[in-house]
Amino acid sequence: MKLYYTPATCAMADHIALIEAGMDYELVKVDLKAKTTEDGADYLAVNPKGYVPAIALDDGTVLTENMAILNWIADTSGTLMPADGIGRYRVIEATSYIAGELHKNFKPFFNPNASELERDEARKMLTKRYALIETMLTENAYVAGDMFTVADCYLFVTMNWAVNKFDIELPPQVMAHFNRLGARDSVQQAMREEGLV
Repeated sequence: MKLYYTPATCAMADHIALIEAGMDYELVKVDLKAKTTEDGADYLAVNPKGYVPAIALDDGTVLTENMAILNWIADTSGTLMPADGIGRYRVIEATSYIAGELHKNFKPFFNPNASELERDEARKMLTKRYALIETMLTENAYVAGDMFTVADCYLFVTMNWAVNKFDIELPPQVMAHFNRLGARDSVQQAMREEGLV
């Protein structure tokens, strides 16, 4: 299978999950401005939405959107999420929160036309949202319970943006979780493969 990615984007969550799950993959780097792959192919032919991630399965099926891809990785590998019960839904709940309340609030930081007021408002909102993650991590070893899951893969990406791109202060438990995740072999491998370390 092929994972279409751009370094340090939310596609890194899928990259980390594939490594954690022990699944074989090929990375295809995408230039999001030109909408081309590293070999010059038209990325819009793969994903008409024009953004990453996208994953092309061996049968030619293309899957997009982090929630779908992360759940597919977990279900296919039988790892990174409880198979059933309330624990499974806690992972989906946490991953949805990360996508809808953390990821989306970074938008002004990625938009060169955003005003300082928009960035300040986003920073305030992110501070509130990470405060809830702080509570979750005070109660659990990982964001959705006692096991490393796809939610942690996605959370790492947003924490990485906060710390290494946009100088957003994280609460103590969240920062400690970022450091623990950053030391994981899968995260280190993904960062190396994306040219970030």
